[in-house]
Amino acid sequence: MSKGRREFLKQLSIGGGAIVLGSAISSGLKAQDTALKEKTIRATTMIPQGNHLLPPLPYAYDALEPVIDVETVTLHHDKHHAGYVRGLNHAENMMAKARAEGDFAMVKHWSKELAFHGSGHILHTIYWENLSPQGGGTPAGKLADAINAEFGNFDTLKAQLSAASKSVEGSGWGILAYQPIFQRLVILQSEIHQNLTQWGAMPLLVIDVWEHAYYLKYQNARAAYVDKLFDIINWQDVAARYEKLF
Repeated sequence: MSKGRREFLKQLSIGGGAIVLGSAISSGLKAQDTALKEKTIRATTMIPQGNHLLPPLPYAYDALEPVIDVETVTLHHDKHHAGYVRGLNHAENMMAKARAEGDFAMVKHWSKELAFHGSGHILHTIYWENLSPQGGGTPAGKLADAINAEFGNFDTLKAQLSAASKSVEGSGWGILAYQPIFQRLVILQSEIHQNLTQWGAMPLLVIDVWEHAYYLKYQNARAAYVDKLFDIINWQDVAARYEKLF
């Protein structure tokens, strides 16, 4: 709980506090319900070209404190992630226009835009769902078995994924993915969004190491941010993504 929220709750009267707190809980539940419905729609319905939406956070903006501060979450979600959604929609619309007119002179440009903004939207959507104020700990079930089979144990996975994330050159991501061609888990680095990835690999857990993900709180201490991020990783979400592949 953030310092601001604690002070706010201290200042509430008993009666008024119950009303406001009840309203806040109700709003939080509605937001979670909306996020769940939109997640279900994404999984079962084809999204028309140029109609991608910014998914709501599955928790309050300050829920990830003290690991990630409310200012960072707000800017990251409402500005950066939203920008990728807008860019993806625009690129899809322009590609549709090119097809309709039979004019592919700009196909190289719009293909790059689709890769950049599309990858940014996909990875950010996974990123928010990979995190939880009740996260941390270690994975269980089939995911734990797969981790032990590939990496020996969870500590080795964590060490490799942390090192991969911390050492991304420039901006990008550390990614735990399932590679169906190899039929095993892999750890990848992704520079920007679309470079150094493997075709067909399905991201399960992504660690955003673009500076906008951590700079307000951690400045240039990327390693400290990555280390703390493991305290809020939602392993249930990661495990669910893994199990859906089979």
